[in-house]
Amino acid sequence: MNLGFIGTGKIAYSVIQGICTSKIKCKKIYISPRNKSLAQKLKRKFKKVIIAKNNQEIVDKVNWVFLSVTPTVGEQIIKDLKFKSSQKIISFISTITLSQLKKIIKVKCSIVRAIPLPFISLKKGPVPICPPNKSVKSFFDKIGTTIEIKNEKLSINFWTISGMMASYYDMQRSMSEWLTKRGINKLDAQKYITSLFLALSEDAVVNSKVDLRNLVKESQTPKGLNEQGLKELTKKGMYKSLESTLNSIHKRLSK
Repeated sequence: MNLGFIGTGKIAYSVIQGICTSKIKCKKIYISPRNKSLAQKLKRKFKKVIIAKNNQEIVDKVNWVFLSVTPTVGEQIIKDLKFKSSQKIISFISTITLSQLKKIIKVKCSIVRAIPLPFISLKKGPVPICPPNKSVKSFFDKIGTTIEIKNEKLSINFWTISGMMASYYDMQRSMSEWLTKRGINKLDAQKYITSLFLALSEDAVVNSKVDLRNLVKESQTPKGLNEQGLKELTKKGMYKSLESTLNSIHKRLSK
C-alpha cells in the first residue's frame, strides 16, 4: 500500500513520523513539496518518503490520500484534483464537513474525517474518526487510540477540545517562568513543570473510568494549598472563561 499526504505541515509531519516508526506496512509515502523544509527533513529521515512534483502525482500513485491542509487551502486545491473511486480519503481539515468533501471530491469513494494531534509522532493520544471505518481504525490504533464517532455533529466537540492545546502548553510556560523569576534554572523549571503535568495526566488516565471530580476532591486537603489554588481560580472565573472559550470555538466549527 502507498500513502500520500497533501499538505506537509506539523500534523502531517507528526503522523508520518508515527507511521515510519510503527508496525504499519506501506511501501512508499508520497508527500507535498509545499513545505520544503519539513518535506526535505522527512525525506532525509525515512527512506520510504518521496517528495512528489505536485499534488496530482500524489493522488495518482497512492491508495490512501491524507488531506492535511488548512480549510482555505483545501477549498482551493482539492476541487482540481482527480481522485479514484478505489481510494480512501482521510481528511484532517477541521471545518470542511463530509458532505462538503463529497461535493468537492466529486468521485464516489470512502471518506473519513480524523483528528490526529502532534503527539501522534510518539504513537500516543486519541484519534477520533468519523464515520466508523474498520481499516482506518486499525491503522490509527497502531499509532494512537482510535475513537469511532457515528454522528459528525458530535465529532465537532472533539475538534473543539483539540483547540485548547496551545492554552495547555501556555499554562505550563507561565508556571515555568514563574519559577525562573524566583531563581530556578530555566531547564530545571521546565523539567519540573512538564514532569508534574505528565504524572498528573497519567494518573487521570488511570482513573478515567471514575468521575474526574473525585481526583479534584482527593488532591485537596482542608485549608491546604490545592484548596486555596482551586478556590482562587474559580473565584476569578477561570473555569467559566474556559467553558466560554470552548463554546466560541464550537460555534466557529458549527458554521
